[in-house]
Amino acid sequence: MGKSEKLLEAFKLFDDANAQDPNKESFEGKLYPKELLYAQRMTDILNEFEPDASEALQLTARCQHICRWEIPRESYEMNRVGYLKWRQQLKKFHAEKASNILKKVGYDEDIIDRVSFLLLKKQLKKDEETQTLEDVICLVFLKYYYEPFLIKHDDDKIISILQKTWRKMSEKGHKAALDLPFSERGMELVSKALSN
Repeated sequence: MGKSEKLLEAFKLFDDANAQDPNKESFEGKLYPKELLYAQRMTDILNEFEPDASEALQLTARCQHICRWEIPRESYEMNRVGYLKWRQQLKKFHAEKASNILKKVGYDEDIIDRVSFLLLKKQLKKDEETQTLEDVICLVFLKYYYEPFLIKHDDDKIISILQKTWRKMSEKGHKAALDLPFSERGMELVSKALSN
């Protein structure tokens, strides 16, 4: 996939912002700023899942969680309502951060508006690119974060999360998910979630 100079510059600025994340994650024996690693995983999975993704979708995948640590989950009530408010606030925050960087790089309003539209997850299930973005988010979770999650939570909670994840995905997303190399327990819980 050919990448424009503007796209590469935007990626660099997104990555510079995410490199400031004080939260670290270990991967293959190396420590990374958590959101920088997440952003690179989003790009990798998008490239595999939708190699002909538009420039707007490529940009959106790379800045999906930009500077997320600046609005910690604990700043909202630790219940369902608090969680939903936090998620809504984050979407707006990511869209604003991304828009400022895209303006700096010289993108026109059409691309900036489209990236914001996608970051706000508008028209899920109706807009093809919003759906592709959601599929990629779910695949990144399943590939990189699901197995560590298994250790921390009981089966009922995992099954519930898998069912919610599955509902957000397209048929193409489901097929890609089932090709992932899950552990025996991981696959067992996926099977249970899909049979309930």
